[in-house]
Amino acid sequence: MIDFTALAQKYDTPLYVYDFDAMQVQYEALKTAFKGRKSMVAYAIKANSNLSVIKHFATLGAGADCVSIGEVRRALRAGIASYKIIFSGVGKRDDEIREALESNILYINVESDGELERVEQIAAIVGTVARISIRVNPNIDPKTHPYISTGLHDNKFGVDINSAKRMYLRAKNSEYLDPVGIHFHIGSQLTELEPIREAAVIVADLVRSLQTVNIDLKFFDIGGGLGIRYRDEATISPYDYAQAILSTLTALELTVICEPGRFLTANAGYFLTRVLYEKVNEQKRFVIVDGAMNDLLRPSLYGAYHYIEAVGKPDGEGTPADVVGPVCESGDFLAKDYVLAPLKHQDLLVVHSAGAYGFGMGSNYNTRGRSAEVAVTQGKDRLIRSRESFEDLIALETPYLKS
Repeated sequence: MIDFTALAQKYDTPLYVYDFDAMQVQYEALKTAFKGRKSMVAYAIKANSNLSVIKHFATLGAGADCVSIGEVRRALRAGIASYKIIFSGVGKRDDEIREALESNILYINVESDGELERVEQIAAIVGTVARISIRVNPNIDPKTHPYISTGLHDNKFGVDINSAKRMYLRAKNSEYLDPVGIHFHIGSQLTELEPIREAAVIVADLVRSLQTVNIDLKFFDIGGGLGIRYRDEATISPYDYAQAILSTLTALELTVICEPGRFLTANAGYFLTRVLYEKVNEQKRFVIVDGAMNDLLRPSLYGAYHYIEAVGKPDGEGTPADVVGPVCESGDFLAKDYVLAPLKHQDLLVVHSAGAYGFGMGSNYNTRGRSAEVAVTQGKDRLIRSRESFEDLIALETPYLKS
């Protein structure tokens, strides 16, 4: 058990706390599920990009799924080998493509004809052969929140099957392109297995059709998106997930790559915030805390639910309240109509399932410094990111301040 009260006293609030042991359990469960097949777990850095988190997965043998050149740099800095790094994303600049090629990463994941052309031209300038995969959009409804759906034709990601075939043929015939993989990712927080299996069937069939024209791929990248329990979701077991994918790969000798993020880190993370005071307008109760939407954006952005624990108070007893922060926006809340016991100044709230898309989506809106981050391993805590000071926030502006 993590002593949240002690951590809040030691490091102050708002504060992110990560259970590294819990992250390892999740990683090993997924790795074990694919153990009968050549596979790699490539951690999706966007979920939680703290260098110490990435290094933790690197020591476990993970690769990295990166969606910016900054994330590629983070992966390399944290100790992930270049041959385990994938660079994805729909909008790569020329200088980012060049740096990825010069870093000799595993492959660049291509999402459009235009991008394929740029990769080819930049590879020619660099004087190298670009290893690529193509992100295929299988047009399968993932049955998740529309903001995190990525596998339908009205999403910006990937290309349709016919476009993919044409792009693979172009790559095969290019002096500067080497098509080594295929990729699909239909969405995040997936809790139904059938859409995943349907997508894998479509993409595996495409691999077979490519083999008939002597395009033999090495990597079958199934993306990420495996859902977790925030409240009462029925989740997919890693074993069932792996079996659904592997059942589609009959007679195909491919290394399976999966790119989990939320699955590895979400339920291993906690956001700690203290109560400043309570306020009642007419019949509406507000619990005002020192954490805000700039610290944890998911509730404001998605209407996302997070279980909130009031330390030392009975759970599920009390009256509904909006848990709100100091940011000057009506959308600044961590929960709406959440049943909480009566609270007083300095009471501690622990927001659960905050290890993914928490700190990384934070900002300095209202000139608020981002919180500190702490890792807990085998009962021992350590600081892995300092709390931002006011001087940190203005450091890039001060040199240009005119008297």
